[in-house]
Amino acid sequence: MTKSILFATIASVVFSSVAIAADAVDEVPSAPAAVEAPATFSWAGGYVGALGGYGSLKAKTTDDLGDSAKATFKGGRIGTFAGWNFDVGNNVILGAEGDLNYDWNKKTVGINNFKTDLSGSARARAGYAVDRALLFVAGGWTATKGKFYESDINATSKKTFSGWTIGGGVDYAVTDRIFARGEYRYNDFGSKTLRDAKFDLKQHVINVGVGVKF
Repeated sequence: MTKSILFATIASVVFSSVAIAADAVDEVPSAPAAVEAPATFSWAGGYVGALGGYGSLKAKTTDDLGDSAKATFKGGRIGTFAGWNFDVGNNVILGAEGDLNYDWNKKTVGINNFKTDLSGSARARAGYAVDRALLFVAGGWTATKGKFYESDINATSKKTFSGWTIGGGVDYAVTDRIFARGEYRYNDFGSKTLRDAKFDLKQHVINVGVGVKF
């Protein structure tokens, strides 16, 4: 009788252990689902945009007698720009950009007036990305169209001035595709002779704009 009770007890313990082990196997936790890492913002690629701003053009004129005078032409401006950025690593961004602008800066001296209107540039850019901000410097070639009107003889002389430009600013990505811009630029358009006077042109520009990356 005692042996029967002992055998029954051992059998009960063994079967209980097997059942518990089976339940443990059934309850093995599943592997956690993979979490996709958020995409890192990049400045690489092309872009286009529009700008508006203010320009201060300084002109030095020298006539055929050697007499010189200076005048400042101030006014608003609008334009477009397009370029391409290359991410070369370590937050360094290199690129190239071109722009086309229109300036309102007509100046009347006596009975004559002088103005520039269309201008443009082709520039190389170098920048440093800080999260969604891109701090940049840029420089290259620039040109503008100058017009000198003499009312006493009803004659207009036109010349294209060309020289160099340098400046800097910041682009800030508002979304993954849209960015805002603020920049300063210095333009040295060189000198040309219109009628009997030599004009030497230099300009300070402040631009703000918005662009789209693609």
